[in-house]
Amino acid sequence: MSVNKNNTYNASRRSFLLKGSMASLGLLITGSSAWSRSFAIEKLPDSKFFGVQIGAITYSYRSMPHNVQQLLQYIVDSGISAVELMGEPVEDYAGKPADKNQVAEWRATVSMDKFKEVKKMFKKAGVSIYAFKPSALGANNTDAEVEYALRAAKALGANSVTVELPKDPAHSKRLGALAAKHKVYIGYHAHTQATDTAWDEALSQSPYNSMNLDCGHYIAAGGNNTKETLLALIQAKHNRITSFHIKDRKTKENGGANLPWGQGDTPLKEILNLLKEKKYNIPASIELEYTIPEGSDAVKETRKCLAYAKQALGA
Repeated sequence: MSVNKNNTYNASRRSFLLKGSMASLGLLITGSSAWSRSFAIEKLPDSKFFGVQIGAITYSYRSMPHNVQQLLQYIVDSGISAVELMGEPVEDYAGKPADKNQVAEWRATVSMDKFKEVKKMFKKAGVSIYAFKPSALGANNTDAEVEYALRAAKALGANSVTVELPKDPAHSKRLGALAAKHKVYIGYHAHTQATDTAWDEALSQSPYNSMNLDCGHYIAAGGNNTKETLLALIQAKHNRITSFHIKDRKTKENGGANLPWGQGDTPLKEILNLLKEKKYNIPASIELEYTIPEGSDAVKETRKCLAYAKQALGA
């Protein structure tokens, strides 16, 4: 994932604070409990259409600084009812130390109570968490940190954690063994190194090793990766895919750019309707990576992506 610097950040941030709903006001004054009580009167989001769960990875809101409660407000304002949750906001809520040298020890010993609180907070607002992506699953992280990530995912209600597909098979073997111990899936994410066989070794190592398939990156890789091969890969591996990332990218031959939905080469409509027709129970995460237009913000653009998906599915 590449971070896009948005020149409209200050304007959108001021807009968010000025428009603040009573829910947001309750949050700023008295914290998450008041926010939850006020939110109970609001319409809950629903982004599941014909059995297809459209979600979002919360990386999509990186241009809008937030704590975990503000992040939840962005999600709900986007109309999203399920997410892949990045690690930083929830870890900060749970008390992660600012000193990086203390983080590994904190992860090894931290109570899951705050993670359970986040699950309840999100559930009350109509949002479920299907995947968790903390920076605790790398080759340099300890087994205790990996197990922390898996325990935290369970506490949040997620059935998988996500991480970049390792270059070293020994690492995916280690992760797969720990995942089996906790019965939480490891969803491996690939960028433009994605091929039809890129995940095969990891998948063979453990039934708890799975795919977090980024359809946009797959198309942007070009070469042998085509619309037809992507749809065939989804059908062939559907029982080993725990979540998708959905974005619209041009092929490598066309420059590989991230574009607003409907302007790139990713077969978004075909992917979504394949999930609908085959009844594959795989959440499709909006990942907002194209440049946010002047005068807009991540919430508005996520809503546009959601509207595109809803229309594509005929909802």
